[in-house]
Amino acid sequence: MQQPPASATKFVAALPDPKESDTVEYNPSFEQLREYSQHMETTTEFGSPSYVSDERSRNADKTKNTVDDEFDHTEYELVDDALSALENRELVCLDRRMGRHADNSYVCRYYVPKEYSRIALGWAKLFEPADAEREPDFHTVQVPDWDEVAVRVFPEAGFTAVLGSDYTGEAKKSFLRLFMYYAKQQGGLGLHAGSKRVELETDDGLETVGQLFLGLSGTGKSTLTTHGLWLDEPEGATMLQDDVCALLPDGTVAGSEGQGLFVKTHGLDSDTEPSMYDAVTAESAVLENVDVEANGTVDFDSDRYTANGRAIIQRAELSSASDEIDLSEVDQIFFITRNPAMPPVAKLTPEEAAVAFMLGESVQTSAGDPNSAGESTRVVGTNPFIIGSEGAEGNRFRDLISNLDVDCFVLNTGRVGQVDIGVEETVTLLRTIARGSVDWACDGTTGLTVPADVPGMDIHEFDVAKALPDAESALEELRTDRERYLAQFDDLDSAIKNARY
Repeated sequence: MQQPPASATKFVAALPDPKESDTVEYNPSFEQLREYSQHMETTTEFGSPSYVSDERSRNADKTKNTVDDEFDHTEYELVDDALSALENRELVCLDRRMGRHADNSYVCRYYVPKEYSRIALGWAKLFEPADAEREPDFHTVQVPDWDEVAVRVFPEAGFTAVLGSDYTGEAKKSFLRLFMYYAKQQGGLGLHAGSKRVELETDDGLETVGQLFLGLSGTGKSTLTTHGLWLDEPEGATMLQDDVCALLPDGTVAGSEGQGLFVKTHGLDSDTEPSMYDAVTAESAVLENVDVEANGTVDFDSDRYTANGRAIIQRAELSSASDEIDLSEVDQIFFITRNPAMPPVAKLTPEEAAVAFMLGESVQTSAGDPNSAGESTRVVGTNPFIIGSEGAEGNRFRDLISNLDVDCFVLNTGRVGQVDIGVEETVTLLRTIARGSVDWACDGTTGLTVPADVPGMDIHEFDVAKALPDAESALEELRTDRERYLAQFDDLDSAIKNARY
């Protein structure tokens, strides 16, 4: 990391002591935070608070960190000015715990002007109360009414300034970004992934299969992570995390959010996602940028404000969620894609899995860039929050899954050619793969290892050669494009680049 012109630790030192300052209210209750936010609330028909923000997605293009970006004196002056402007303002400050793992648990301290307590309310419902005796590891200051949007991250100091944005997602990710960064410093890897525990009957009793799902926000990651796979007791599937976790060298997957989840609500339906619907419509939820009429009527299908409507929900209200957040061992990792040139699922070698990690092929959603929603995109690790070399992340991923003997798959949840892949087909694949009951064979068209037979499903309906028009030329064009894309990562191992499929 470059030598900064001024120590970023001075920003932390300049923050008011919340326990001593007359202008800071320290750890107010949820009820108090909601009371302070009454001027912004529309109360829903469910009795929960709903708010509308000016910024309605993250500002990735206005986010910089000291590892990947050149910070000159103007960057430090920007943060200095913002902190100085807060000196005489009333603030709320909350300490919350992120993670429970002994080596991946952090105390997070968050400051925001009191009139924006609604952001603190939503953020605090995601994480658990912190140990009062432990000093904070990370600090974030959010100044929503700053005159320009700028997110500045100082990883080594554990400090983030969120300026000019009142979007709750910026507060949430300011801490999760550092959670992932510090996992990498410990020899693991932070992942933008959902984690899940599947329990299946065998001759020796119940067997546990640990699964991870990597995908961009809004692409089905949460849906698949929370899905019960239509298993009957004593079998079952439970969600541990739906957003960010850390794959550790011993195979443990450490969770980050222990109390709540930040979920998309657009198109939410009680018939297709009853568990999620119940949690979102509980009184304990906090809605952001959802269409709520003055009389409290909620319309989840409306994009009146944005298609990136959100809800902070409580784990206790989500029947598919476990009380635990850490996965003791990961067995299977799935990369979610919607590329019509890909089969419904393919089993990958460690090097091919690292290729899938680097490609991060998906469809842009309103959570990332509303102006490009629906367009094809590539994001390394399907993780827009990487700090440091992306090529080194790919190498680390390959090394970890090789050492841990983890099975990896690319999962197409869209269509093959013009043949749609429905939820029933995807769930059937996930269930049979967890059971180990899929027969695999090499597909001569794609060169990938694909199912030759899947119990309860006609897998041949989704044959790429038949479903994709002019499959041979389309795949060749795709391979050339992927090869060109991978070539830009100087730090990426050549064995991974050569495994391009």
